[in-house]
Amino acid sequence: MDYFNAFWVGGLICALVQILLEKTKLLPGRVMVLLVCVGAVISFFGWYEPFMEYAGAGASVPLLGYGNILMKGVKEAVDESGFIGLFQGGFKTGAVGCSAALVFGYVASLVFMPKPKK
Repeated sequence: MDYFNAFWVGGLICALVQILLEKTKLLPGRVMVLLVCVGAVISFFGWYEPFMEYAGAGASVPLLGYGNILMKGVKEAVDESGFIGLFQGGFKTGAVGCSAALVFGYVASLVFMPKPKK
């Protein structure tokens, strides 16, 4: 049942985003930022953990999950460092995902040797 819940929740998120892209004039970059912000807001209210327990990877893999991770880092850093934690918390928790994206993107560029369009 865990796989089923992950599949339908993740699919619903993707379908809603696709509808948003097709029915509005929002660009993909703005929709991605919107997803991260929505994930952070849901996390702020404490609703993301129960949502993630129910949906598993269907909730943690999309960009909503990245917003949740950033908000968790900010909460922990504020508890540790106070006000300055607002600025350093997201960097600490988001660094792993950004670093992985850079490294894997670089490796993929070496493997597939992309060529510029002419």
